Amino acid sequence: MTSNNEPLLAEPTPSPRIPLPEGTLAVGGGLLVAGISSYAFFKVGQEALGKENFKPIVALWFATFVLAPGFFLPLEQEMGRALAHRRALNQGGRPIVARIVPLGAAIAGIIVAVLAGVSSIATREFFEGYGLVTAALIIAFVAYAPTHLARGICSGQGRFASYGIVMGADGFVRIVGCIILWQLDVTNVGAYAMLVALSPLSGVLIVWLRGDIKTTPGPVAPWSEVTPNLGWLLLGSLMGAGLVNAGPIAINILATKEQSTLVTAFGNGVLLSRVPLFLFQAVQAALLPRLARLAAQGDLAEFRNAFRKLMQVVIVVGIVGTVGSFILGPSLLKIVYDDALDRSSLSMLALGSALYMVALATAQAVIALNGHARVGFGWLLGMLTFVGCTWLASDNLYTRVEIGLVASSMVALLVFALSLRQLLNDGATISVDSLSDALSDRPFEA
Repeated sequence: MTSNNEPLLAEPTPSPRIPLPEGTLAVGGGLLVAGISSYAFFKVGQEALGKENFKPIVALWFATFVLAPGFFLPLEQEMGRALAHRRALNQGGRPIVARIVPLGAAIAGIIVAVLAGVSSIATREFFEGYGLVTAALIIAFVAYAPTHLARGICSGQGRFASYGIVMGADGFVRIVGCIILWQLDVTNVGAYAMLVALSPLSGVLIVWLRGDIKTTPGPVAPWSEVTPNLGWLLLGSLMGAGLVNAGPIAINILATKEQSTLVTAFGNGVLLSRVPLFLFQAVQAALLPRLARLAAQGDLAEFRNAFRKLMQVVIVVGIVGTVGSFILGPSLLKIVYDDALDRSSLSMLALGSALYMVALATAQAVIALNGHARVGFGWLLGMLTFVGCTWLASDNLYTRVEIGLVASSMVALLVFALSLRQLLNDGATISVDSLSDALSDRPFEA
């Protein structure tokens, strides 16, 4: 565990056996557990409930991961950035936590009030009449508030093992609980919904018991220290999380009652198409410490070279994922989930994910150059494009959503690419604070 008195971005103690950047294995391990458990949860849950009865869980899953990262990821980013800055100055971070936690509680309270107000409509129109699933959405949203804040504290203080625990425990507890319910022949949809809602608290409990979310006293934190870009980060995070999860949500809204199995099948296809996104997140986690050190040292030439290589990896992974979905997608979907989507649908989903991944990587470069507002605008324009295309592009349930996913990511990518070019031409420079925001910007869960 890293001491609070250790300088920000200091070189890790050399290891003769594992010459990797600080935190790579811990964060990568948490990501691996979280990613695998997501796929396993969908598999086991459908075995236990059947594809038709699993539809409300699909809706719950994607709605949760619009709301939770959308509203709380910016708080995690600002918590991590502000604590890391104080860590560099050998100042205690407790005043930072004291500022951000009430802000998170206020956001949670407002959104919970809104969700409670529309709960009857959500239960009837979105969750197939299951009131417990609506309750689970509200509980899940509240549960992810301390989860994201704990992750921000851990990352800001260099406690990467605990960061990995928070991520991994969520998925591990969820899939273990799902297997237990399945083996006990539990077929109550609400029970599986509550697993989604309560599992994130497991990681928070573990790191709290370890004492890894403790902070030390320090100078009073003015609001300007913790919220310089919070509004733009909130807009970008909410629109970005909404966009990556928009497909299954739109399918759920547009499908008739007779098409419930199609909703589950589409959700399964979206999960498979996210494999490249999961790989990108793992690569990003491994490179974050090195890129941060390069920026802190002022070695912008080497930073740009490293980021260029990252973009090359992202593009290659996206191409391989799209081609792989075209060739192997239908067979893999049948093997993994015993489900069927045609080659065209799986290829379009993979292409949409690939474009989103490239857009996300480009957006991170823009944020690193202090282009937070440009990124918020880009994701907003992408979301508007998705709504327009899904409404007008086709009458076919799948086709209209697939076109929306591809077109929206293309629009967002275009905005980010033009912004990046302009910022570089104008001589914008990278700061450690903006880089911290950039590399923690991941508005999706594996």
